[in-house]
Amino acid sequence: MDKQWTDTFRGEIEDFKETINAFGKGELDRKAYKGISGGLGSYAQRDPSEHMLRLRMAGGRLTLPRLKFLAETVEEYQVGRLKMTTCETIQLHDLKAEQVPAIMEKAIDSAILTKGGGGDNPRNVMCSPLSGVQPGEAFDVIPWASAAAEYLLSICRDIKMPRKLKVAFCNGADDCVHSAFRDMGFLAQADGTFALRIAGGLGAARPSMGVLVDEAVQPREILYYVRAMVDTFCAHGNYENRAKARTRYIQDTLGPDRLKEEFLKNVTARKAEGGLDITAPQAPADLAKADGGTVDNPRAIPQKQSGLYTVKYHPIGGVLPVEKPRQLYELLKDMGGVEIRVAPDETLYIINLSAGEAEKVLAATGDGARSLFDYSVACIGASTCQQGVRDSQGVLQAVVKAVREANIPDGALPKISISGCPSSCAAHQAGAIGFQGGVKLVDKKPQPAFKMFLGGTDALGQARFGQEAGTVLETDMPALLVELGQAAAAAGQNWEEWSAQHAQERDAIISKYA
Repeated sequence: MDKQWTDTFRGEIEDFKETINAFGKGELDRKAYKGISGGLGSYAQRDPSEHMLRLRMAGGRLTLPRLKFLAETVEEYQVGRLKMTTCETIQLHDLKAEQVPAIMEKAIDSAILTKGGGGDNPRNVMCSPLSGVQPGEAFDVIPWASAAAEYLLSICRDIKMPRKLKVAFCNGADDCVHSAFRDMGFLAQADGTFALRIAGGLGAARPSMGVLVDEAVQPREILYYVRAMVDTFCAHGNYENRAKARTRYIQDTLGPDRLKEEFLKNVTARKAEGGLDITAPQAPADLAKADGGTVDNPRAIPQKQSGLYTVKYHPIGGVLPVEKPRQLYELLKDMGGVEIRVAPDETLYIINLSAGEAEKVLAATGDGARSLFDYSVACIGASTCQQGVRDSQGVLQAVVKAVREANIPDGALPKISISGCPSSCAAHQAGAIGFQGGVKLVDKKPQPAFKMFLGGTDALGQARFGQEAGTVLETDMPALLVELGQAAAAAGQNWEEWSAQHAQERDAIISKYA
């Protein structure tokens, strides 16, 4: 990171100390405070005396120095909760006001920035969590994602966008980063170029697939496209209505064809100016650490590098036990080349392990998900989030418990996504089963409930949004999911097969609750 840039950020942190103190004294209301704190990656929680801080890491790369920082921070500040997010970041929760700027500044030395973690800014740049090690990928997209992240951070204080901008890089093996429906989605192709879609996004209103604007973006030229997207958003984004101040609404303003035309004009203009070409990164040397062993465990994934493995670890709800960073650091610190990646489904992937190392990591992470359903995703929920409507974390814990107690076989239910409000923080519209927090009238009285979505997918080349299937009372969700799982199990099928072949039976079960 550029020293001048980080020095400027340190100055912003000093100013922020006065801001957070003023908020604590009641001299600044929630809305005004949020407008300032969000740009630095922090928000007040539902209890205004407690705060969240979002650690921005391009591509979700939790390197060993960053892991050490996280472990030390948890211990020094007695951090109460750690929450992974669907944008490949980690959130520190329940912080006191004086802790927030102190951690912001300390994080800089570990190459972790919180700038732009919220507010009307370019957000954490995402990339496929197994990029560089995944069999079948087109090429490693991490260098390009990192370059885009650094560039966006370098310009974010010089521009005023209508709202946030989300950029994702997919390695071409799967699309868990949702490049098909991001503000910018770069998809790696076998010929070494990117296909690019723009102006996509989730949300309660107008969820949109991205518009394909170029099928042969040269990697060295990606920053021209990134800057052109910022230019297009600033020129045509809605500065008057925040509800419509996202790039997906430009599809309505201009229409897909003119949007593509305007965007490509901006690309051409930026290329004419020059100065944004990226030098191709040098390929990393192969790790010579395979020990000749093999691992037979569903959580151990063979890498494209012969003899090396990735271990996946998914704490229920994406809530990482506060003692885990220290445990993992002490275990991994002497394993050469090892790195952790935070995935969009709130899973940690520990990469570049020999067979023997993988066995040790598997033993240390046995407290996580045990079935596909356990990998379900939930946002932090209304008990913590100001914007939240329903306690998505509490609901997830309840349904996981019910499914386990009912002995539903693995695969009979998919992983589900639960957003506590319409903000789609758990990407519920892209899940096989998704839930959005809300209310339902029972005897003319509002009751806690969730709107249910069916049939979404982020499968590469098949992305689609789920369709509304009714509204379910919060108290009925465990019984509903157990009954669906039992029906699939009785047919001897996994969820995908049973849901497709027994849609009438599936819908009849849902109608009992919705």
